[in-house]
Amino acid sequence: MIELFSYTACRQLSEFIVAIIFFHVSEYLLAVCTHGRSTVTLKSLLISKNYVMAMMCSLLEYWVEITYFPKLKEHWWISNLGLVLVVIGEAIRKGAMITAGRAFTHLIKIHQEEHHRLVSHGIYGFVRHPGYCGFFIWSVGTQIMLLNPICTPVFAVVVWKFFSERIPYEEFYLRQFFDDEYDEYAQRVPSGVPFVKASKPQENKNLSAKAGEMEMFTFF
Repeated sequence: MIELFSYTACRQLSEFIVAIIFFHVSEYLLAVCTHGRSTVTLKSLLISKNYVMAMMCSLLEYWVEITYFPKLKEHWWISNLGLVLVVIGEAIRKGAMITAGRAFTHLIKIHQEEHHRLVSHGIYGFVRHPGYCGFFIWSVGTQIMLLNPICTPVFAVVVWKFFSERIPYEEFYLRQFFDDEYDEYAQRVPSGVPFVKASKPQENKNLSAKAGEMEMFTFF
């Protein structure tokens, strides 16, 4: 148990906790600044039961490994790489929120509103879904930072699967809102999530039956 109070554990767990707190608090505050306090709920903290369970599993893995395999956690160059990924992921996601302004929402919009516009400048000129790209990098980075060999690939697969299903549904509505303008944009700019390509317009009919299912989903 002494390993939990070692320099390695204190530093890595501190970085992990700070990363978690900063991500969720800044997510909520940016939403409030962008959309106004009256329209933002605690759901903008992006904390769900599944998410809490995932983070608890990552901490459980860390505890087991730091207790019984402490040398596993001493690969500092890998841990520092994870920290760099966390910072990069945060920068990409928050950059997306700031660039998109009111067009960035935590729930998929199924009805076009007056302020909706196709954002294709800034970071959106490089990836179509920088918010998802940033979260993917951030979430995997937290596990690399903890040197969790089990949770790292598990987080990568789970988050990737979530976005690989969410992106087509979201793009279904974006095509309804912006028509050919979005098609041209989607073909020109990658999604930002590995191996997730733009759905073809003819696939819209297959997506329409399920698109509404994603409206109330947040991460995990």
